[in-house]
Amino acid sequence: MPRSYSANIGRQVFAFVLTLHGVGAFALITLGVLLRNVGVAQPVIRPLLAREIHRAGVRLIPMFLFAAAALGFLVIGQTVSWLTRVETANNWLGNIMVIVVVRELGPLLTALLVLARVGTANVVELGTARAMGEVEALEALGIDPVHYLVGPRVVGMAVGIFSLTVYLILGTLVSGYLWVLLQDVPLSPGDYFRQLASALSYLDFVLLALKTCAFGFIIAIVTCYHGLAQPLQLNEISRATVRAVTQSIVVCILLDALFILLYLIG
Repeated sequence: MPRSYSANIGRQVFAFVLTLHGVGAFALITLGVLLRNVGVAQPVIRPLLAREIHRAGVRLIPMFLFAAAALGFLVIGQTVSWLTRVETANNWLGNIMVIVVVRELGPLLTALLVLARVGTANVVELGTARAMGEVEALEALGIDPVHYLVGPRVVGMAVGIFSLTVYLILGTLVSGYLWVLLQDVPLSPGDYFRQLASALSYLDFVLLALKTCAFGFIIAIVTCYHGLAQPLQLNEISRATVRAVTQSIVVCILLDALFILLYLIG
């Protein structure tokens, strides 16, 4: 291998290790601050937390209702079109919806949409605050920037992604059955929801909650790290946003693969 290629690969690996170290340290610091400052300055933190939950959850509900209708059409429409050749196709629609939507596509799609709408805004807002000296001003006033700027975003994004995933899954399951009716598939509502109930287990609910909260925590930590933890200038914010989005997607996919292994083991 030419030295230029090997040197470039070495630089990329070294930069990845440094970034991983920095994000991990930032995550531990944030967890420590959240646990240590529970109940501290609640009149100030509570409105910030409500704002973040609204921004990462309530405000995105119309978009997720549309995404649920489209996802139900894509999953059920494609499934019915291919399984109509099989006599027992009706017996598998509920199982397919649980495997595709509840376990995999619903949480991951929610995380990516919230990352696109809210995660990028975190990098821009915190990067601008860092570049304009607002973070140093908070420190001069005796205010912990992690507690004031990062904590509400982490909790708000975790709660928002969990709630939006539930809305997306419920909307997709309902819209999926509506598409079944439009295609004249002989499947009663009782049989459809009975299939869903039989395909679900307690492990699905536990891992769904853990996965969505983990997605929200990771996205918030990575985006806040790139916006706040590095000395940025205004012209560097766009590159920091691209790095944060790329790394968040990679980590979420790796985490999703880990949960697939947990499903298989369970």
